[in-house]
Amino acid sequence: MEETKVIELLLTAEVYNRYEELTEDDIPKEIRKIFYGKSGISRPLVVKMDTAKKVSKNIDSIKSLPFIDFNEFSKQFKITSFDLAIQWFAKRGLEQIKKNPVLAYYYQNYDSLGVSYEEAKRFNKPKYGDREWLKTIIAELEKNEQTAEMLGLVRIYSPEDIKIDFASIALTDEQIREFDKIEVALERRDYLKEIGVLEVGKLMFIGPPGTGKTTTARALSKRLHLPLVEVKLSMITSQYLGETSKNIEKVFEIAKRLSPCILFIDEFDYVAKTRTSDEHAAVKRAVNTLLKSIDEINLVEDGVILIAATNHPSLLDTAVWRRFDKIIEFPEPPEIIRRRIFELSLSRIKGEFDIDELVKLTDGFTGADIKLVIREAVLNSLMMNMEGLDQKLLVEAIGEVRERLNLKTSY
Repeated sequence: MEETKVIELLLTAEVYNRYEELTEDDIPKEIRKIFYGKSGISRPLVVKMDTAKKVSKNIDSIKSLPFIDFNEFSKQFKITSFDLAIQWFAKRGLEQIKKNPVLAYYYQNYDSLGVSYEEAKRFNKPKYGDREWLKTIIAELEKNEQTAEMLGLVRIYSPEDIKIDFASIALTDEQIREFDKIEVALERRDYLKEIGVLEVGKLMFIGPPGTGKTTTARALSKRLHLPLVEVKLSMITSQYLGETSKNIEKVFEIAKRLSPCILFIDEFDYVAKTRTSDEHAAVKRAVNTLLKSIDEINLVEDGVILIAATNHPSLLDTAVWRRFDKIIEFPEPPEIIRRRIFELSLSRIKGEFDIDELVKLTDGFTGADIKLVIREAVLNSLMMNMEGLDQKLLVEAIGEVRERLNLKTSY
């Protein structure tokens, strides 16, 4: 019923206003989004006509309920009899109550409804993954000249803005197991801190270009419902070498301000090269600043998962390697992974395919190369006024991509 959506909104606001121990993370995500203002969400929550219309276009029937008052001047809804509203909603909105931590908090001791606050909270996404929450934090940072300058060094993604799902990327069982560990560590941060296990959540992704390092970092952001702070080290290396150290410090400061989040540093070898050569003193200072910044951040205390990615692991020295608790390899995909990439990529495309043949023909291809094959085949089919694909088009596309790869290596 449409009217239960509005009553849920009103009761959520009323209960949240009454119980200070409830936090923004207790408000269901879809309702939370309605109440975001320039400075986030603040008590008391107020439900006006335009707010109510965000959950239901048909709200005329709400005004006739005996426990609702609508002020025509202020355009505000109010509950005039809380007990009556609670009884009314208990009979009609039990499933909504079970999924709403604010209401479950109140109803778990009401009339043996079998409602659990902890259960409702477990399935409610926390605020730090909301696009609106992230915008309020960025807006605060932009007010200060120094922190505003910091924002120009990075790209910040809300999990909602990331298009790729974790389940849609082809990973090995070992890679998935490592990401499962990170998810558990994120959930059990308090326990890890209590027992003194702090150096968790620093990952190094290594492998040639096109093997999925950046894609995986972004997909992990979506899976864990964490903002992603993405930076290429080449972009923060200033022509004035003394500025590079400051820029590195600023990037890590942004990550701590947006905590919990993922800090993804691409082209990691750009600054963190071997330090045995006779480099300029400022470059050495930049490297030392980077190492010090890595030492001073961790998932358990700071809520920051650090992921560094490099195509050239041989350029990194032992001082860099030992600061990461896990090295995850992204090699050119073996047959089993190429098969998975083809299966995922072709799953929404009409046609009959011999994936065994496609896998054999793409030996030495990266995941990015295979996606390029799919793209070329699809575009070629559209040029022929066809929707869908056949094996011939895919094989021809593999040949086109291989020619391109051969051309690249011939210079």
